[in-house]
Amino acid sequence: MEYEIERCKTTGTKPRLLLHACCGPCAAGTLANITPYFDITVFFYNPNIMPNAEFDLRLDALKQILSHFDGVKLIVPEQDVSQYLPVVRGLEQLPEGGERCTKCFDLRLKKTAEYLSSHRDSYDYFATTLTISPLKNAALINAVGNAAAEQYNVDYLDSDFKKRDGYLKSTQLCKEWGVYRQHYCGCAF
Repeated sequence: MEYEIERCKTTGTKPRLLLHACCGPCAAGTLANITPYFDITVFFYNPNIMPNAEFDLRLDALKQILSHFDGVKLIVPEQDVSQYLPVVRGLEQLPEGGERCTKCFDLRLKKTAEYLSSHRDSYDYFATTLTISPLKNAALINAVGNAAAEQYNVDYLDSDFKKRDGYLKSTQLCKEWGVYRQHYCGCAF
């Protein structure tokens, strides 16, 4: 990610980024740091978010965030919790941060990589806002993203959006703009 940002600063050329977003707050801090350097399309694929009312709240918050960033596009593919539940069956009792979370990251990043692979002419890379959370392991998420990229023969940009005050910017922007901030990752477990 840092290399591409520096390259954009030097050449003025913006790579096309398909950015998986888990929610509006995570997108806020991420977009604040990278929109000058990328042509961004946000990919909101999160079948792990339960219940449906919570999914709708998060999608609305994301749309509210995107209204502050000119030119950022949004894709919301069809999704349902039935795509998530079989992936984590048997792992429901594990604590947050364990194998269930890794399977969840894998599901969402593979779907993003799959989308990019079928739209190669539209995007150069994909990344995820998941790395902005202080509760998420950026190294693990990047490993999962790279594995998905390899499987679909596309390019993933490693990131740690907590850097450059990403999480702090997220909380400040959400407060300033009155954006809904959730109190859990999305999964009911």
